Amino acid sequence: MAEMSIALNRFGLGARPGDDPDGDPRDWLNRQLARYVAAPPAMSGQPASTALVAQFAAYREDLAKLRKATPPPMQASPALPPRPAAAMPPMIEQPPIVQVGEDPAERLRKQFGQQSRDLYNGAVTARALAAIQSPAPFGERLVHFWANHFAVSGDKMEVTNLAGAFEFEAIRPHVMGSFRDMLFAVERHPAMLLFLDQAVSVGPNSPLAVRVGNRPNVRRNLGLNENLAREILELHTLGVRTGYTQTDVTEFARAMTGWTVAGFGRGPVAKFTGATGRPGDFVFADAMHEPGTRTILGKQWTLPGEAQAAAVLEYLATHPATARHLATKLARHFAGDDPPPKLIARLEANFVKTGGDLPSLYRTLIASPECWAPGTVKFKSPWEWSISAMRAVGTQQLQPNAVPGLLYQLGQPVWKPGSPAGWDDVAGAWAGPDAVLRRVEAVERIAQRTRDQIDPRARAAELFPDTLSPATAQAIARAESNSQGVALMLVAPEFLRR
Repeated sequence: MAEMSIALNRFGLGARPGDDPDGDPRDWLNRQLARYVAAPPAMSGQPASTALVAQFAAYREDLAKLRKATPPPMQASPALPPRPAAAMPPMIEQPPIVQVGEDPAERLRKQFGQQSRDLYNGAVTARALAAIQSPAPFGERLVHFWANHFAVSGDKMEVTNLAGAFEFEAIRPHVMGSFRDMLFAVERHPAMLLFLDQAVSVGPNSPLAVRVGNRPNVRRNLGLNENLAREILELHTLGVRTGYTQTDVTEFARAMTGWTVAGFGRGPVAKFTGATGRPGDFVFADAMHEPGTRTILGKQWTLPGEAQAAAVLEYLATHPATARHLATKLARHFAGDDPPPKLIARLEANFVKTGGDLPSLYRTLIASPECWAPGTVKFKSPWEWSISAMRAVGTQQLQPNAVPGLLYQLGQPVWKPGSPAGWDDVAGAWAGPDAVLRRVEAVERIAQRTRDQIDPRARAAELFPDTLSPATAQAIARAESNSQGVALMLVAPEFLRR
């Protein structure tokens, strides 16, 4: 693969009509680091997480009131056995059966569900438009990489509305900053705190637990939740099998108690814990915090309150194991499913030297020969393929449900990986026969929208400078129509891989 094609497709998100990077491909990529826009026009008008949390909190309040005010449905009387036909009385006109209206609580649930779907679809569309329109596609690819590294899943009701805001607020502003700043923004964001149930984690000896425990006839459903602590260690920083123990997870979870979200507690409990304020804001609730000194990763952490977990997070942000974990993931994303050890070591050393300066890592990727290996080294995920296809045909606008529906069809619904681990970044997850067939089915609709207005022979040559195989070029040239030629181009081996 020629170096310009590598820059456009492996580092970027695929070429657009008229893309003509000036000069050296490496210089073109380095210039994009300065051209990256954290808040592109496509995302204007997207609601902030504070507004979304306030909306969700109001919905929960209204739902609770309706459930309290609505009487339980009447139980139907048991049916009598049918009479023998001879004993049946003659038919008489019966009054119409009165249909009982829909349960108000159920109606509210449906309304909120539709509203959530609309907000989700709008955020996905904004993300796609930013990727399609961006003059700095390398930066957009990095946004997608980090959003998957710090995955939340909109499958959880509390997160459906917040997943887009999470990427827009916690990932995008820090892509060209430090890993430390991104890590703190992520772990304090309401989407992450709610996704992994950190917002309701209570220390067993905290003032709140003691107060509840001393009250008779009170439901004691308070407890320590280790989800976020575990995923920070296993997924976000150190990585698996790096020496931490279950005791470290539990102690870190105790240190993190009190990290919560304003707007979800109600009444006296919220006031007692201190979890009040603007809905959606990160707050530290001292009444939920487990007091005492913690021992984590062989070190003692004596700071009280919120500062205790923050100090641990600072330590993890620049830990050597974190450097290696992130270096391995970046190398896998840009140099192949089996990342070259020399590239991993180079990225790791850069991370340690700079304290996790992300642009320095990106410049190391650009300068590394392993990332410029000829041929294709990665099979595109459904998201990558969809965005590159829309860029290839010159898409400028999107129907509200087009991209969410397409990604559901292809098996990678946006922000819904179903797991904190995010989507797999290896060919085995996406290159199966069924997955490829879904792309073939989807590409027919994409090609039909071009209405035969694209010359596929010229477009393919433009998108893949000096890298189109004779077999692909011949197949496109023999297409019965321009639309069919475009469809063949979008499922060609050169287009399915990068």
